[in-house]
Amino acid sequence: MKTLPLIAAAFLALPALAAEPNEKDAIAMAEKGAAFIKANGQDAFLKKIIAKDPDFLQGALYVDVRDIKTGIVLAHPVNPSIVGKDLTDIPDASGKKYRREIIELAAKKGHGWVDYQYKNPVSGKIEPKTTYILRVGDVVLEAGIYKK
Repeated sequence: MKTLPLIAAAFLALPALAAEPNEKDAIAMAEKGAAFIKANGQDAFLKKIIAKDPDFLQGALYVDVRDIKTGIVLAHPVNPSIVGKDLTDIPDASGKKYRREIIELAAKKGHGWVDYQYKNPVSGKIEPKTTYILRVGDVVLEAGIYKK
C-alpha cells in the first residue's frame, strides 16, 4: 500500500478551498476597519480601501465607507465610480432605498444589518446581500455578504 501515502500527500498539498464568507466574517472585517481608524485615522483607512488592501477586500467580502451626514461614498474598493456620490435615495433592483436605511440605522443604533440586492463582484450578477454596518465617528463602515 505504498500509494496510500502518496494519495495522502497529494491531498495535503492541495490548497484549502476558501469557505464562503459569513456574518461573522463581515462583522470581523468591519470591526478591524474600526480598530484601524482608531489607531491610524480615517484618511489612512480610506487610502487602504482605495488601494484594495487585502485586509479589507477578500473576493465578494469588502469594506466600503460612507459619510453618515451627507450619504456620500468616501471609498469603495470594488466600484470606485460611486466614490464622491450621494446615492442615498437610489433604490436597488427591487426598489428598496437601502442606503437610506443604512444611514438611519447607523445614526440610531450605531451598528446592525441591512438586506438588499447588489451586484456581486465575483459572479457579476445582482444577488441578495446582507451588510453589517458599523458607525465610527461620522462614517459608516459597510461589510456585506451575498446570500446563497
